[in-house]
Amino acid sequence: MNVVLARHFGMCFGVRDALRATHALADLGPVTVLGELVHNPVVHEHLEQLGVRHGDLDSLETVKTADVVISAHGSSDRARETWKRAGFRVSDTTCPLVRRAHETLRKLVADGFHPVVIGLAGHVEVRGLTGDFANADVVLTEEQVRSLPARPRYGVVSQTTQPIVRVRELVEVLRVTHPESEVRFVDTVCQPTKDRQMALEDLCRECDTVVVVGGRSSNNTGELVKAAERLGSTAYHVAGPDELQRRWFARSRNVGVTAGTSTLDETVQQVFEALKAMS
Repeated sequence: MNVVLARHFGMCFGVRDALRATHALADLGPVTVLGELVHNPVVHEHLEQLGVRHGDLDSLETVKTADVVISAHGSSDRARETWKRAGFRVSDTTCPLVRRAHETLRKLVADGFHPVVIGLAGHVEVRGLTGDFANADVVLTEEQVRSLPARPRYGVVSQTTQPIVRVRELVEVLRVTHPESEVRFVDTVCQPTKDRQMALEDLCRECDTVVVVGGRSSNNTGELVKAAERLGSTAYHVAGPDELQRRWFARSRNVGVTAGTSTLDETVQQVFEALKAMS
């Protein structure tokens, strides 16, 4: 079988910057990451080897170090200020593109729009986006959009790792459902996510089977798996090469490899080499 790497795949600059900053802090002394720095078990294990501890963003009692780190997924201003007022030294590794989504939503609310976030309810990034706006609505399906109460003005942003096609479809559903309302949509899906989604489309035109590498709790990795299946390829989600099973590829002619934005390059390369060895 032929094994092909996607044109764009794997770790984005926001995750790399967050890792570098946390490494630097760990070199200086004990530090606690509030939640998962990124949704990747390999990264999690690596940070533990460096002595980095993990706490709960919503619980001061879970942290015993003076230094804490806000993850790349960001947090609400309210949560950030809570940690500062409690006397912790807060290092913020929020991805700049997530920060842009926060600023966009804040401006929409200031301009009189009701906040709507297209994203996965309960996801740490979405909780951060809505944490300063108690009345914000989070939607991810057409049914949820249609059930939104009527408002004169809706201000819509998206979780940065959502498929842009789905986001635009849901915005259109909102406009059709409430034609009397003003709907202002600002595209906050990040470019690295779009690049990986577009590269996956190219990959699926060429490959009957696609392997997506990344953590099980990574939203954008899961979305790549779903997209590959929608595009007609057989898709497998693995965290690393040890999860590959030879029987999956018994009838495969062309196998594509891609990865979510929190996946280390070396993990992708290990999966790629394991597939080449199978071929």
